[in-house]
Amino acid sequence: MENITVRQGESLLLRCSQGIAVTRTAWLNRSSILYAGEDKWSVDPRVSLVVLNEEEFTIKIVNVDMSDEGPYTCAVQTRSRPRTTSVHVIVQVPPKIMNLSKDLAVNEGSNVTLMCIANGKPEPSVTWKLLSSTGLVSEDEYLEIPSISRQRAGTYECTAVNEVSADVQTVVLTVNYPPSVTEGRDIGVSLSQRGVLQCEADAVPEADFEWYRDDRRLFSDLDGIDIKEDGKVSMLTFFNVSEVDYGNYTCVAINKLGSANTSMVLYEVNEPTSSTLLQGQYCPGAVQDGNSGTMGTQASTCLLIIIGLQLLLKF
Repeated sequence: MENITVRQGESLLLRCSQGIAVTRTAWLNRSSILYAGEDKWSVDPRVSLVVLNEEEFTIKIVNVDMSDEGPYTCAVQTRSRPRTTSVHVIVQVPPKIMNLSKDLAVNEGSNVTLMCIANGKPEPSVTWKLLSSTGLVSEDEYLEIPSISRQRAGTYECTAVNEVSADVQTVVLTVNYPPSVTEGRDIGVSLSQRGVLQCEADAVPEADFEWYRDDRRLFSDLDGIDIKEDGKVSMLTFFNVSEVDYGNYTCVAINKLGSANTSMVLYEVNEPTSSTLLQGQYCPGAVQDGNSGTMGTQASTCLLIIIGLQLLLKF
């Protein structure tokens, strides 16, 4: 018996050789007659006659499905004796993922199992891959991840493949973890200037931020400041720094799994005057004479230069 392989959805041609001595001919599927000569016995609209002459008897089945798989027989009656020709039709089915884990959010350290069940013929092989990394993660329908870490979060791709084609679907795995904050950086700002303290936190879900001066929580507008959050970063802005603003500040990052904090100092820096700028530029080596208690020759010369420059700047 000859095997004929056809893919699901394609068309199947069944050919049978005839001869001038043929008196009757028929195509059967198991014991059911599809065609007897030109007479169609099958009620299936997908079955039709293609050729019937002295040389061949051919019928066609379109949009082949799994139900069409099995033995087919061409029965030919001649004047001398009957003969039959049989074929076995094998229907290949492309893989289809039937049962896939839904998108999942878990806490760091949890044990995770992802499932990907697929059907097809031949039976498909299933593989898992984390799209943010290279290489396969698993070659099984079930992907086991014990004590998951935040580095294993991401989009997981399940691929089911056989000789016919492949089916690909994805699962998004989110790993929640408590905040960790970057060490705060002290900032020096002059009086009446603008100052910004910045706090950065890594967390899933994203952290909410709180700012404190000593034990008192700060709020925008009420304290003459502005607090803004942009994803992982919170910024505390002073628009017009005064003496009372200098001091120690604490940023607290919070999500449902925990909190973390860091402290930083807003301190005063003095703006250089025109005299100190000029002295630094033109008299970097000027020192006081320790013996006489008066300025040395170099310092006196620099002082004259500075006075002259200041007079020129006035005009």
